[in-house]
Amino acid sequence: MRKNNIISDDYAVSRVPLKARASLLSTTLIRVGAMTALSQFLIGATLGHSMTFGQAMLATFIGSLLLEFVSLGLGIAGAREGMSTSLLARWCGFGRFGSVLIGMVIAISFLGWFGVQNSISAKGLNYAFNDQLGFTWSAIISGIALTVLVAFGFRALSWTAIVSVPVFFLVIGWIATSLLMGHNITDLISIAPSGTPFSLGTGVMVVAGGAISGALITPDISRYCKNGRHAFWMITLSIIASEFIVNTIAILIAHALDTSDVVTIMTQSAGWIGLLAVILAVVKVNDVNLYSSSLALANAIECIAGKRLNHVGLIFGLGIAGTVLSIAGILDNFLNFLILMGVVFPPVAGVILVEYYILRTSRKLLDTTRDKEILPTKKLTPSIGWPAIISWVAVSVVGLIIEWGIPSLNALLVASVIYWTMCTVRKVYSTKMR
Repeated sequence: MRKNNIISDDYAVSRVPLKARASLLSTTLIRVGAMTALSQFLIGATLGHSMTFGQAMLATFIGSLLLEFVSLGLGIAGAREGMSTSLLARWCGFGRFGSVLIGMVIAISFLGWFGVQNSISAKGLNYAFNDQLGFTWSAIISGIALTVLVAFGFRALSWTAIVSVPVFFLVIGWIATSLLMGHNITDLISIAPSGTPFSLGTGVMVVAGGAISGALITPDISRYCKNGRHAFWMITLSIIASEFIVNTIAILIAHALDTSDVVTIMTQSAGWIGLLAVILAVVKVNDVNLYSSSLALANAIECIAGKRLNHVGLIFGLGIAGTVLSIAGILDNFLNFLILMGVVFPPVAGVILVEYYILRTSRKLLDTTRDKEILPTKKLTPSIGWPAIISWVAVSVVGLIIEWGIPSLNALLVASVIYWTMCTVRKVYSTKMR
């Protein structure tokens, strides 16, 4: 009976067994879909409007290396252990109650993004029907549709991605070709940008900061990968698609139209094709937003109350909450908080990576239980990891105040160093006291 309950809950607070793992194609399409939002075109257009083509591509390359490093480290750990990010955090420095904080931040952040994306979908739907539906009904329709879809779990994400991702790229390709028609690509590559110039550091920050939150939740998807090799290709191919293909298209369009507002032009100048692009973009991104939010909240509730709530009920509750927030319009002010996640999320990744690959405090425990496809018992799991909490909070606060260099990279590196130092000093001190 317990096994059936775990399956119906999509392994929200347990390991994903090997027999339940998905194919490389399924996981890759889900990951590509999650990373190729319309906001990614905005990032590319912002680079193209403020940098030369060569500078923009260099910023994309450096930013992508950072994303690859973080995503790969976390993704392989998620695939190996079969755990989501918030669940993995229990044995990667934060402990049970520390992972509650991680889970709540992830849940709130991605619920917020669900509401924001739902607002975008509602506006596009309402625009297509000449304001006859109204924003409220449009938001309700799109919000409920996405919630019902995600309630079917990871397999539903796979079905959605198989359909939406290829069609999305075909639609975007058609729109981009139409907008670039009559322009010489060589001239667009060599044209000087007309926007406020960006330094290389700023360009890298735009690329990495825009996707770092998605990098943190890589284990939410990679836990369904069959092995580390699948995780590598899933991550690498998704970064190539989102950071290089999408950015290149957006940079060229920004140069051709001499504006950074290419998303509005792409969607509203193409009629129903533009609406289809909006709907496909929101569907494939928002299902992952709601899915990751539900996994993180499930971990937090299980840690606090010791109970596993019905995952479907949890998804419906979050979906309704996100829809209500988008209708209320308060998410317009919530965006500033979500943007701050670009500084708050990297320290979490830094701590998890250092703990899992360098300090390896709980690796023997994880190795032993992995073979049995169970989680370590509550008794053997640390209650709270203060070095991880202190490193995370301190670096996040400093990162929000100091804007020097690349904030996301700074937060990742500094948190890693502080956490490693605190744990090393504590270990040396404990040895001397014996």
